[in-house]
Amino acid sequence: MRKGEGEFLRERSLKFLEVGKRLLEEGTLDLAAFHFHQASELILKYGLFLKTGDYPRTHSIRRLLKLFFKVTGDEDVLSFLKENINALANLENAYMTSRYLPAEFYEEEVESMLKAALSIIELVMRHV
Repeated sequence: MRKGEGEFLRERSLKFLEVGKRLLEEGTLDLAAFHFHQASELILKYGLFLKTGDYPRTHSIRRLLKLFFKVTGDEDVLSFLKENINALANLENAYMTSRYLPAEFYEEEVESMLKAALSIIELVMRHV
């Protein structure tokens, strides 16, 4: 799948984002949070794939952002990481808890995760 892998990652990221928005509107906060994590993870892997031809097998948004910064040298990526460390940690937490454990999120938390996911998508798309 390597040839079409990058485009698959981008398209899947945007689908996760759209489904997450619908779930947020419906009040299904745990699954919305999971979808925002997936959107963020996959768009970062898309950017890394286009820049390097590969991406790490990790679910850590913070680790992927650090790698994206190393690849691009874009100080905005590093600033975003530092300024949004709590929202990013919540995104990572959402991946594990919403998949394997009963999780409760406040609407404001999930809205913050949506905002972070949108910003990550914007950061990546500036470099591709």
